[in-house]
Amino acid sequence: MAEFIRIYEENPNQKAVQKVVDVLRKGGLVIYPTDTVYGLGCDITKTKALERIARIKGIKLDKAKWSFLCADLSNLSDYVRQIDTSTFKILKRALPGPYTFILPGNNNLPKVFKKKKTVGIRVPDNAICKAMVETLGNPIVSTSIHDEDELLEYTTDPELIYEKWANLVDVVIDGGYGGNIASTIVDLSNQEPIVLREGKGDLEIL
Repeated sequence: MAEFIRIYEENPNQKAVQKVVDVLRKGGLVIYPTDTVYGLGCDITKTKALERIARIKGIKLDKAKWSFLCADLSNLSDYVRQIDTSTFKILKRALPGPYTFILPGNNNLPKVFKKKKTVGIRVPDNAICKAMVETLGNPIVSTSIHDEDELLEYTTDPELIYEKWANLVDVVIDGGYGGNIASTIVDLSNQEPIVLREGKGDLEIL
């Protein structure tokens, strides 16, 4: 049964954040708020945890299109090939914010992602996410949690999320009501930015 941990975004309690990070380090799965919808994630270095998420999502791990949650742009070169100045300027303008940017991956990607030519990078404008990733010391692999409800694609109430996911994950963070509009996905792996999904976020910033 998952633990339900309340963390306030205005001033995330470091003890509570550390508790979540300890679970991530042990290969646990965590549901957390972002600046868009609630996400499901694990430590990028824990293969068994990645496999658990793939099973929950009903997909093969090598087919997964998940994003890497980063605290800021300083870790970008860990997983992304060198990018040009105009691409970097877009990233600087848009992040932190409700965007997922598809960028060319490099050879440092974890083994399970080695075949991928691109990676999705997220730097959410959310203090809980930032504190989690900074305390962990490396990115969190992230995917949105969907709802079966045909009217509402994403669950926004953390208590309802807990009811549904308590037996599938190890921690659900209650960070208040989430949004129900996903991030805008922009492919920056070629010369021109290509919007793959219009979600939350102003396209003019691109």
